[in-house]
Amino acid sequence: MSTPRNRAARLALAAALTTALAGCVGGQPSNASLYSVHQPVVERSSYTLDINTLPGGGVPVSEQRRLAGWFESLDLGYGDKVALDDPEGAPATRDAVQAVLSAHGLMLADTAPVTAGNLAPGTARLVILRTTASVPGCPDWSTHNDGNGRNATSTNYGCAVNSNIAAMVANKEDLVHGQTGDGRTTVMSSNKAIQAYRETAPSGGGGSTVKKVNTSNSGSN
Repeated sequence: MSTPRNRAARLALAAALTTALAGCVGGQPSNASLYSVHQPVVERSSYTLDINTLPGGGVPVSEQRRLAGWFESLDLGYGDKVALDDPEGAPATRDAVQAVLSAHGLMLADTAPVTAGNLAPGTARLVILRTTASVPGCPDWSTHNDGNGRNATSTNYGCAVNSNIAAMVANKEDLVHGQTGDGRTTVMSSNKAIQAYRETAPSGGGGSTVKKVNTSNSGSN
């Protein structure tokens, strides 16, 4: 015979088991498409350095060394954009900065972004724009239920692929707008090499003639 005390104990045990199972099973995924909800997010950071310039244009050797050390400390490389903000617009200053920057295989940008603060006379400002990419919220195992009544993709779907792409793309801005072409296709570029190969004179030509050799037997021994 069941007593009120036994029924209360059974109800409490059932509630505890339901709570425990709900915590283990978790919710069900809801994304019914084949598009991952976890996409790479591109962030941009800027770094500035003011350097002294020479009267009439140019950069002192001591400032060039300081600039080179700054580039090294930031591990400057492909994907970074470097711009020069020189109020005087002296070509000698730009050439001196470009000479230091060339050691990293980069070119100065045509224009410099707007930065906070005014430049003192006799100084120029270097601006480095760097982009990083990551996939927030990955890995995502928030739903680990074997049941999938909505026929949806896993909450972790796309995390591995998109995280690897975000890590491997050298220029992170390619994830936003890609590279812009110059109007030439790959076929046009490859045809140049083929045309040059076909039009080049044979290396053995050199204006010399090939001698005729008579291979017929003129007599017998």
